[in-house]
Amino acid sequence: QVQLAESGGGLVQAGGSLRLSCAASGRTPFSSYTMGWFRQATGKEREFIGAVTWNGMSTYYADSVKDRFTISRDNAKNTVYLQMNSLKPEDTAVYYCSADPSDSIYYSKSYKYWGQGTQVTVSS
Repeated sequence: QVQLAESGGGLVQAGGSLRLSCAASGRTPFSSYTMGWFRQATGKEREFIGAVTWNGMSTYYADSVKDRFTISRDNAKNTVYLQMNSLKPEDTAVYYCSADPSDSIYYSKSYKYWGQGTQVTVSS
């Protein structure tokens, strides 16, 4: 099992940057898990943002954030990061990290563990 806790959300102006962190704790080594990031805007379904493999060697992104967002991880710190640049008002959402997908990394239902989410608000 693993517990996930996101941090780093907040209010930022369009064009600005934020870095979200997701700290993991639990019995199973953090390095065992592929990690994902999702977001959910009010009234919308949860949306895949990106994912990173257990060793950080491979990353995957949604087209909507490619070239603006970067996922990385530090297994020594049990933490995965989401660096968000060139933020747009449409990036406003609650951002969630997730772990241990049993199937496709692109689908929220694949992930076994979730954090509580952190709010990101981008003003125009």
